[in-house]
Amino acid sequence: MQLRFIQTAKGTNGALLEMEATYQPLSTEPPLHFHPGQAEDFEVLEGEMMLRMNGGTRVLKVGDRLHIPAKTPHAMWNNGPAIAVTNWQVRPALNMEHFFETTMGLAADGKTNANGVPNILQAALTVNKFAPVFRMMKPPYIVQKLLFGILTPFAYLLGYRATYEKYLN
Repeated sequence: MQLRFIQTAKGTNGALLEMEATYQPLSTEPPLHFHPGQAEDFEVLEGEMMLRMNGGTRVLKVGDRLHIPAKTPHAMWNNGPAIAVTNWQVRPALNMEHFFETTMGLAADGKTNANGVPNILQAALTVNKFAPVFRMMKPPYIVQKLLFGILTPFAYLLGYRATYEKYLN
């Protein structure tokens, strides 16, 4: 996925992060996740997107709009043969921009696997740092907090950081 920031937290006084997201054909389904205090709005501008939410899946086509309330588990990806493009808005912005900059920077530097997942030590720091804006459904949050809490000091000792200045805009 490629992101182009249209409006950021800084420019909207924290109210909105607006992006244009471009998904390559047959992209990988991300983990089921939710945003504890943020709602998302999507409009498909090009191609088709798959959505997993509320126990089912459906295809979103050009012109379709979708609102995902805070705390709603979901996953979106491009399962089609062509590029897909969405307008993506997150309210309030919080530090979601830094989450994307960090995770995409790690991926661009080859510090993730083919699915964009960093090693367990980097994941421990990233998941803890960005828990207010992004939470995976599995393993349960209490397990994530315990496991990543135990791993955090080791990650710092080995030079990992929750964020890296070179990725933050």
